[in-house]
Amino acid sequence: MYYLEFVDKSYKPSEDELIALYRIEPAKGFSIEEAAGRVASESSVGTWTEVTTMKDHVMAIRALAYDFNGYYVKIAYKLDLFEPGNICQIMSAIAGNVFGMKAVRNLRLEDIYWPPGIVREYNGPLFGIEGVRDLFKVYDRPLTATVPKPKVGLYPDEYAEASYEIMIGGVDLVKDDENNTSMKFCKFKERVEKVLKMRDKAEAETGEKKGFLANITAPFGEMVKRAKFVKDLGGEYVMIDILTVGWSALQEFMKINQDLKLRIHAHRAFHAAFTRKKKHGMSMKVVAEFARLLGVDQLHVGTVIGKLEAEKMEVFALTDILRKSKVREKPRLKLLAKNWLSLKPVVPVSSGGLHPGLMPYIIKLFGVDLLIQAGGGVVGHPKGPRAGAAALRQAIDAAIKGIELEEYAKTHWELREALKKWGYMRPK
Repeated sequence: MYYLEFVDKSYKPSEDELIALYRIEPAKGFSIEEAAGRVASESSVGTWTEVTTMKDHVMAIRALAYDFNGYYVKIAYKLDLFEPGNICQIMSAIAGNVFGMKAVRNLRLEDIYWPPGIVREYNGPLFGIEGVRDLFKVYDRPLTATVPKPKVGLYPDEYAEASYEIMIGGVDLVKDDENNTSMKFCKFKERVEKVLKMRDKAEAETGEKKGFLANITAPFGEMVKRAKFVKDLGGEYVMIDILTVGWSALQEFMKINQDLKLRIHAHRAFHAAFTRKKKHGMSMKVVAEFARLLGVDQLHVGTVIGKLEAEKMEVFALTDILRKSKVREKPRLKLLAKNWLSLKPVVPVSSGGLHPGLMPYIIKLFGVDLLIQAGGGVVGHPKGPRAGAAALRQAIDAAIKGIELEEYAKTHWELREALKKWGYMRPK
């Protein structure tokens, strides 16, 4: 049968081939081998029938399904199948038409092994963990960020005032949220100007470095204009909704950023549309790997215990992908081996429903090379965002020192009030 020519269980791929790990659930009437052969065929050189124009040299570079473990199948791709430096084409091949094939009831792209030949084509982060920490001169604790709430609707003056209160209370970064771009009630330029003035004021009063993650998400030309505007005003950061702008826009922006030298905070809005279902779609691991190759400095990975869905094992896998230079294969995590060569590590961002009472768990889970983003858990403090920011920092300090929060709260009223409101509850 034609599709079985794309299956070879004795095949041993070289380290120079890209390996995709799929979960393939065949449709009724198809074997796992037949379904896997169709995935390998459609994602490489095949079509639905034999064609008279097929050549031996074409079949020689076909993808091969070779490793079968229940529904989990590894498919090997030779580098000839990919255009150098075109990350969109890689996605179109291994995560393109295959998801709509009738031969599969469900299909999920779990992970990718990236061969050195592809890794070398990408620059990776311009700053990474070390460059981010160097900006703030903070090396012994997680960095912190807060979105002023409500996340949209505030006027620029109101937004800037809330930002000041957050920063003066002790939070390192103020962050626009994913849908706060340039609406009529809060235009981008006016918001950025006012928040950066408040950043300067907070720095002068606290002696600490502060920052603003300005959301430049927009059509590409406008996105570049906004980034240059931030740079001209002395900003060091921008935020991009990397999935809604697309890989092409992100890759092209990274070229421009070689000159702008802004730190890139990557929001993953839209990911759950295809990552949340465990039988069909694509895992967040793949998103994280594309993001590290292209060069973001910070990326949201979930919290496990916050308001957004994220499994502990997946979060462990994501932090390995972002922070480590090499990763061994971990079948339990559905994680293939990684060797990022000289690509700098990325700061994982834990966000979504966090508050001071959860800091000991988060730090135990992630360690300190982390950005903790708490929005409602800061701004929702009974005494306001300044006290909320202080409570967040106090909870982090207590967790790092190994002091119980209740004990630390006896001498820190901001933390005490936060614990009265939220305790150790986990949002649902």
